[in-house]
Amino acid sequence: MKAKDVLGRRGEELATAYLESLGMLIVERNWRCPDGEIDIVALDGDALVIAEVKTRRSLAYGHPFEAVGREKLARLHRLGAAWCGHRGLRIPLRRVDVIAVLDDGVCEPTLEHLKGVG
Repeated sequence: MKAKDVLGRRGEELATAYLESLGMLIVERNWRCPDGEIDIVALDGDALVIAEVKTRRSLAYGHPFEAVGREKLARLHRLGAAWCGHRGLRIPLRRVDVIAVLDDGVCEPTLEHLKGVG
């Protein structure tokens, strides 16, 4: 497994634990369809949360949030609708959250969480 993939997997593990600590129920991870992938699907009360996790070792190439632009957000919203359709669910309250993880492998990783992006 590539170092990048190991880092990404660790970021998703940290984000999952973080969301659970907030009381969210993790419904699915790494759901894929022909249009893309959802990192984490969770329930936050009555709301379905489509969580995108971006993990970096440093800020040398910009903040992780910068990697989620308009096109990516639009795709995540479509993927949320596709996930509901695939499961046969109608969940009117849906949102996209983005979680940035900075993990240099030396210091304690840090997480930032943006709720309801785009």
